[in-house]
Amino acid sequence: MSDKKKVAILVSGGGSNMVALIESMYGDHPARPCLVLSNDAEAGGLKKAAAAGIATAAVDHRPFKGDRAAFEAELIKPILDAGADIVCLAGFMRVLTEGFVTPFQGRMLNIHPSLLPKYKGLHTHARALEAGDAEHGCTVHEVTPALDDGPILGQARVPVLPGDSPDDLAARVLVQEHRLYPAVLRRFAAGDRSPVLLKG
Repeated sequence: MSDKKKVAILVSGGGSNMVALIESMYGDHPARPCLVLSNDAEAGGLKKAAAAGIATAAVDHRPFKGDRAAFEAELIKPILDAGADIVCLAGFMRVLTEGFVTPFQGRMLNIHPSLLPKYKGLHTHARALEAGDAEHGCTVHEVTPALDDGPILGQARVPVLPGDSPDDLAARVLVQEHRLYPAVLRRFAAGDRSPVLLKG
């Protein structure tokens, strides 16, 4: 284990990307999961991680009543305790402040359901359809204090098909998210920051 990078994964819900990451980290993979952390103790992702034998923790944001600094001071503790080398955001639905991001600068990744720099923020699939885009997709990037910004480490593209609803497009993109994030993590954990480019 000593030569493997330790990866903490942050989730807010069911954690399908987290599962894809965990399932990829075996054999000669340069990393291993050390923690799955959520802001919701009932998150389905925590149950899946526990079933896979991975340490879990939860820090509920609600008691902090909007005090982000206090919430993040608690959130960071399990990550530091686990000795994580890399932090992966996988459907973590809280915006993190500069104070949280800075200690992990250059070793925190996020997956976003658009071809960044297009469509930062929410409702990306509906926005791609409204714009009449022929292609849509997902991006893995290094996390910086700016939302959905930071160096791009990988993108996967899918076609936008006639009659697509936002849900149709989301489902098509999600398949590629589950391919892209593990591919980027494997490369990143080996010290290679060259982008992974996939087409679905």
